[in-house]
Amino acid sequence: MQPSDLDRWFDPQTQKDWANGLIGLTGLTRRRAECFVRLCAYLQLKQQSEPAIVETLEPSTEWISCTHAEAAALFYADGDRGSERAAGMMLDKLEALGLVQKRFDGNTTSLQIPRIPRIQPDDDKPVSAYPDAFAPRTDAVLVANLLAANYNWLNKNSSAAPVRIARLLRTWARQYPNGMRVLRRTDTLAPVGFYLLYPTASESEACFFAPPNRSLHLSSGSDVDPIVMAEPGDPDCVALFVRSFVVEPEFAAYRTALLKDSQDTIARMQQDFPHLCDMHTIIIHPTYEALAYALGFQKSYGSDRDPLSWMYVPIDRFIALDMQKVAERAG
Repeated sequence: MQPSDLDRWFDPQTQKDWANGLIGLTGLTRRRAECFVRLCAYLQLKQQSEPAIVETLEPSTEWISCTHAEAAALFYADGDRGSERAAGMMLDKLEALGLVQKRFDGNTTSLQIPRIPRIQPDDDKPVSAYPDAFAPRTDAVLVANLLAANYNWLNKNSSAAPVRIARLLRTWARQYPNGMRVLRRTDTLAPVGFYLLYPTASESEACFFAPPNRSLHLSSGSDVDPIVMAEPGDPDCVALFVRSFVVEPEFAAYRTALLKDSQDTIARMQQDFPHLCDMHTIIIHPTYEALAYALGFQKSYGSDRDPLSWMYVPIDRFIALDMQKVAERAG
C-alpha cells in the first residue's frame, strides 16, 4: 500500500465529507481535519492483508509504521508537495490533539489512531448544554475522567488516576464549592465541561513564580498540595488559580457560555475575597493555548526546556471581556 493508492480505496468526496464533519471540534482546522482523515484511512488500509474500499473510519488496533515521507505524500497530494519536516509538524499537532499516538524505536516511526472523534449526523438534533454548579456526589467521577485525559496526554501515561482526582475534587468542594462549575448536558445531566477557580492563600503565591510542574497536584503522587486554598474572608487573598478548564470537543460551541459563567462566578467570589486581582493558570493541553491568549493571558514564568508555563491576566481585565468576541478570535 502506497500513499498514492489512497484515493483508489477511499473516495475523495467521502474524505471531504468526513473532514467537514470534524471541523469545529476543538483544535481541528480544515487542513488538520483533512490530514487526519487521510492518515487514518491510510493506516487502516496498511494493516489489512488485502485492501478493501474504506466506508467508515475505525481506530487502529496495532502500531503501524509510517515515515514522514509517506505522511508528506498523504497530506500534500492535492497541491504542491510539502516537506517531510512539515508533515512531521502536522503529525505533532495531531498528536497534541490526542488523535494520533506516535512511537519511535530509534529506526522506525509507528503510529496508532486511538479514537475517531464523534461526528454529529446532520439529521440528529444536537444535544444542548448549560453551566451549572458542580455536584460532588454525582459529578466527581465523570469530571475526574475528563481531567485525567488532559493530564495523561501531558505525561504520556496514566499516572493521573481518576480515583485520586475525584477524591481531591470532593475535598475542594467541601472547602469552597463556589469556584467549581460544570457544563451539563440537558439530556443525561452528565458534565461535559468543568472549571475550577481556586482562591489561593498568600503563602502559596510563590508557586506562581516557580517551575509550574512543581504545582501539578492532580497528576502527582504527593499527598501534599503545594497550593493552599484561602478561607473565605481572607483579606490577604489576591490570587485565583484556574486549576482546571476543560470542555469536551463535541460541546465546543458552549465554551463561550462557560466563559461568561466564569465571569459571573468571579464576581460572586469577590464577595468572599474582596481583594482578588490576579489570575494564574497553566495550559495543560495545547488546544487551549489560543484561547488563553485570546483571553489576555500572558506567559509569566517558564523556560524553553519545560513544555509548561505559568500564564497571568489581571482579573479586572478578564471580567471586562466580551466573551463572544474572545471566542471569535480564538477560533
